[in-house]
Order: sequence, then structure tokens, then C-alpha cells
Amino acid sequence: MQMNQAQQQAVCHQDGPMLVLAGPGSGKTLVITERIKYLIEECNIAENEILVITFTKAAANEMKERYLKKRKTSHTGVNFGTFHAVFFTILKHAYHFTAGNIAREEIRFQFIKEILHRMSVEYEDEAEFCSDILSEISLIKGSRMELTNYYSISCPDELFRAIYQEYHNKLRRAKLIDFDDMLVLCYELFRGREDILQIWQKRFRYILIDEFQDINKIQYDIIRMLTSPENNLFIVGDDDQSIYRFRGAKPEIMLNFPLDYPDCRKVILDKNYRSTSNILTASNRLIQYNQNRYQKTNVSVKGNGNEIAIWHFNTLAEENKMLSEEIVKLHRTGIPYKEMAVLIRTTLGSGAMIHKIMEYNIPFRMKDKIPNIYDHWILTDLLAYIKIAMGHTDRSLYLQIINRPKRYISRDAFDQPNVDLDAVKDYYEDKNWMLERIDQLEYDLALINGMKPYAAINYIRRGIGYDDYLKEYCDNRRMKAEELIDILDEIQESAKGMKDVQEWFTYIENCREEIKRQAMENSMNDTDSVTIATMHSSKGLEFHTVFIVDANEGITPHKKAVLPEDLEEERRLFYVAMTRAKNSLYILSAKERYNKNLQWSRFIDEIKATEEKDIK
Repeated sequence: MQMNQAQQQAVCHQDGPMLVLAGPGSGKTLVITERIKYLIEECNIAENEILVITFTKAAANEMKERYLKKRKTSHTGVNFGTFHAVFFTILKHAYHFTAGNIAREEIRFQFIKEILHRMSVEYEDEAEFCSDILSEISLIKGSRMELTNYYSISCPDELFRAIYQEYHNKLRRAKLIDFDDMLVLCYELFRGREDILQIWQKRFRYILIDEFQDINKIQYDIIRMLTSPENNLFIVGDDDQSIYRFRGAKPEIMLNFPLDYPDCRKVILDKNYRSTSNILTASNRLIQYNQNRYQKTNVSVKGNGNEIAIWHFNTLAEENKMLSEEIVKLHRTGIPYKEMAVLIRTTLGSGAMIHKIMEYNIPFRMKDKIPNIYDHWILTDLLAYIKIAMGHTDRSLYLQIINRPKRYISRDAFDQPNVDLDAVKDYYEDKNWMLERIDQLEYDLALINGMKPYAAINYIRRGIGYDDYLKEYCDNRRMKAEELIDILDEIQESAKGMKDVQEWFTYIENCREEIKRQAMENSMNDTDSVTIATMHSSKGLEFHTVFIVDANEGITPHKKAVLPEDLEEERRLFYVAMTRAKNSLYILSAKERYNKNLQWSRFIDEIKATEEKDIK
């Protein structure tokens, strides 16, 4: 492929810092591989003095393979690796670490679980809570933040700080380091040992970094030390595609690069070889609403292509039906399933869409873990209520719901495998206020028995007060209650139209089995299938046709986006989703979702596309 003028300008840069702004589909990988070749062949730089850093092992391997193919060789002295791999190599030489010193993911989770158990911390979803805690620990280390200055979003601050400290101690006692420690230890090593830093400065004289917009503070601080004093730092990225603020990545690092390196040169790769002009025009309009960015516009080298289709529906059910029908229709015109993608903001709330796609027998694969609301603890609670109302007496069912909402009934009152509420009353015979609560529970269960599942769930939520319990639970966990209410809404919606509880139970079990089967097939076969992915995990991918679904306020932009910088990140995320499309782009929204009225996303107004439809 012949390079354009901007690409050539970037490739032929030799010494000093350079900032390459590479928009979507602009050939950044070509620029990086050609630059390595230029440094070796034209500038006589030794291969082992060149370091290329990416963010994933897969990206590093792909970059290396592209370079080897270009040089028509099977080996090279050029160093390709992730930040963690490079920094761990440095630590191995300094501290003689081995792979055995790295705490595997399952060990990290085990440590957190042990700590939570010892501290008697209550939670509903173990995997989710542990993951949230570990993400916050990672954010603190990656931002080089003082623990005392950090306020947790998962649990009370003092509890989080105690968990953090104990996790740190457990790692040290086991002579283990996690991936974030690799960064912290490398930073501390270079700050404390100028002699060791100089060794690596001489070793890696030319450093190239891909996807620079994803860098966090500590990674950048280490790189700045490593490239000094020659500052042969060549960074490639797009501030408009910075979408990992929750991991500590901030576009400000890339935006401030010219301030950190006043003598840096800047090149903009603005020619897009992926998307048609209509897609790029719309995505350019959108991203220009962001204030905190480099001003630039991407230009397509392809024709105008199809108009963007923006469709508004009355209900979510209509949206999912039309989505499925359009995928089948496009496939019949000759577009392979694998050239189509459905992009979602989060996996939460996507269950109904996935089930509709299943109904149409459309093969699909998930880039993310398949969401299964039928394995969620909220459904387990609802089923426990309904089964008890039907006459089940298992102790485990009562323990599941007896204090959801709070009734202050002790677990000790349930001392038999099969529960008799009269025996529970005997346990509280001298406490009239407790007897009243048990009587109310009996009354509620009698009402639920015989109800259709949709009505039963509605009574559990409003009559018994399960919604209030969830809100109180979220207050204690510092969660947004809307997230769990959305799951509850989705579960209740699945019960609509079911004639009795048994029909709903059968539906739930069939959905569970189908999702498991899809997950197994996706991991084993390279079938022709539609990709379903979150906007985050779609980054780096491209498809003939892209469907962005649920383009509604509160979903995208997400309801969590309150501050201006959060809203700008949401806009960047939508921009990334739009620019995955090569030929056709559909944006779908619904006016009503689970009996709640919704507005279409503000991003639709900002795009101002030429084709917009109300689907009745």
C-alpha cells in the first residue's frame, strides 16, 4: 500500500518526540511498522535499541508479525511487548523475579474473598463485588494516588482502605506481585536507582507506543524517565478514542504531550480507509461537540455510501424485532453474518435483544461474557418467594428471602430442613411485633399463590417492598439503584404474557440452556455469526454493517455520566461505535422500555443525519 503524505511524514521522522494523531481506519499500524523499517534501514539504528509498546499481547504479536512480513524475515531484534511485559523484564533483572512471583487472576480473587470473609463483609454477587474492589485497587496504583485521598465507590471508605491494606500484605507475605505492582515497582526502581535507569535508557533509545490515548499516569511517568534525555518518543493514538477513564486512562495525558515536550512534532493522519463518507461526516459532527480534544476532521477515501439509518420505535420489543428482521434481510442479500455487529452500551439490559435474535435463529458470538439475568441473585430471590407461595418448605428458600426486605427474623428460627411457620411463631411467642411480621409474610405468600408470574413479581416488588430493599442495599454498597432496578424490570418483562408460573419456569430454563450452548459454540467454532459487543470491546474492530441499539438517554450517554468529562467520554464511546462501520450504520432507539418513557439519545440530535424514521 502506497503511503499518503502525512503517513510518509510520520515514518520519516528520526530523532526527538513526535505525536501522531491517527483517526479511525487511518493506517496507524502501517505507519509504525514502516517507521521501524525506516529507522533500521535509513538511520542505521540497531534493532535491539528499538522498543515498540502496545496495550495487549495480541496487539504486540500482530504488530510483530506485520513487521516480520514486511521485512520478509522470521526473526528480529526489535522489542515488541506490552507495558507489563516490558516493565516485568526490567524487574526480573533488578530483583530476579520469575513468572512464579506474578499473582494470577484467580489468586487475586481468592485473596479478596478471604479478606471479605474474615471481615464478615456482606454482598450478594461475590464475583461482581470482588471485581469492583480489584478494579479500584488497580485505579489507585495506576494513578499513583494516596490511599487516604481515595473515596471508594464500592463500599465505605474505611472498609475499602482496610481491604486494600490487607490485600497488599497478603501479596507481600506470599512473595507475589500483581500486574499493577509491576508498574509501581518499576517506577520506584527508576526513581531510586539512577544507574539502573541509565542502563535501560541506553538499551531502548527509540520507543514507539501504539494506542497512546489509553496510557495511565504511572505508565507515562515511567516512559518519560526511560526516554530521557534523548526523548526519542514516537506516540500514535487518537484522543477521540480515549474510552478507559475508569481504568485511569485520560485523554489529558495525550492533550498535554506538547506541553511536556515543547519541541515535539505533530502529524495528523486524517485519511480514513475504512468508512464511507456518510458515516465519517456524521461521526465528525458528533465528536466536535467535545471541547477537550485536538481539533481535526477525518476524510474518507471511499465514496458516500449508504445513508445512516436512524430508527425510532414505540417499544423495545418492536426495536428488537426490527433489528432481527433487518439482520436476516441483509444476510439474504449476501452480507455474511460475521460482517455484521450489534453494539450495546453495557451487557445489562441486553437479554431481551439476545433472546429475540435467538428466536430468529441468527448465529451470534459475544465479545463479552454473555449476560444471563436468569443466573442473577435477584431472580433467585423472586423464585424463592414464588416457590414458597406454591408450598415449597425448603429452609434454603426461606433463608434466601426472609430479610429481603428487612423483617429482623433470625436465621436461628429456622432450625429444621423443612420450614413450618407455626414453629417460627413459637420461636417468637413472647414478641408480638415479630408475630405480626410473620403473619404479614403468610398473608403476602397466600396472595402470591395462584397469581400469574408478572402479577406475582409486581406484588413482590410493590406490595412486599422488594424494590425498597434493593434501594437500601444499593445505598449500603454505594451503587446506583437504577442498575438493579433495570435487571428487575427485565426479569419482570420476561414474565409478561406467561399464563402460569410453570410456563415461566420452563422459559427460564430454556433460556439458560440456550445461552450456555451459544457460549460453548462461540468458544469452539469459527462460525459465520453476528458479533454482539459492548462499545468498549468493539474498539479496534470493523464490520460491513453496524447496529447501535438502545440509543436512548440514560443508556448512551449512560445515567452515570454526570460531570462534563464523563459526558465527553460517553460521546467518545459513541464515536468509537459509529466508526466501526465500513459501509452501513444503523442507530436504533425505543420510546418505551419496561413501562418507562425514554428520550432518544442527545447524540442522535448532534449527528443530524439525513435519514431519520419513526417506526410505528
